[in-house]
Amino acid sequence: MKAFLEYIPLLFFLLIYKLKERIINVAGVELTFGGIYSATAVLMLGTVLVYGALLCKQKRLTKLQWLVVGAVLFFGSSTLLLRSENILKWKAPVVNWIMAIVFIASQYFSQDNMAKTMFGQLVTMPEARWKILNMAWAFVFFSVGSANLFVAFTYPAYWVDFKVFGSFGLLLLASLVQIAYIYPYMNSESAEDKEKSGVNLPK
Repeated sequence: MKAFLEYIPLLFFLLIYKLKERIINVAGVELTFGGIYSATAVLMLGTVLVYGALLCKQKRLTKLQWLVVGAVLFFGSSTLLLRSENILKWKAPVVNWIMAIVFIASQYFSQDNMAKTMFGQLVTMPEARWKILNMAWAFVFFSVGSANLFVAFTYPAYWVDFKVFGSFGLLLLASLVQIAYIYPYMNSESAEDKEKSGVNLPK
């Protein structure tokens, strides 16, 4: 449910981006509705509302959630102020590349890497497998960011569709691969208990 809520601003961004630009009158003020700039404004507003609601409910946001909020506000405001669509095109690549860097850095400068921090409560695995999973996610985020950049500047007519659906599809595929990777360890027994009982597990 929470993941769906976080996706709502992007869906509204896509919807308004697809609308033909028109002038609407709001309280005597003429505003342009439809197209990239009004879609950007809605994305920023929706992000503040959704993550603000999550902050009120959870009393905190994760570092990655703060990263998303900061990136949307920075690239969104820059796009509106400078009236340049190209600025917003860099948001998805930069956010994904930063996440890739976070995963890599956690492997070398933290007691538990990011993958283990995020999923360690769900499954117990040998450290070697956590390291593989962590670097795999770093590669996924780097690839998603690079794919967004390529589509945005090579096929500009499709960049919003890819930003909303393409990125989601790639991350969903990576999540399914992860489930298959950790599946042997996903039950009530810990990895250590299994090894003591003689159950063969992947190393």
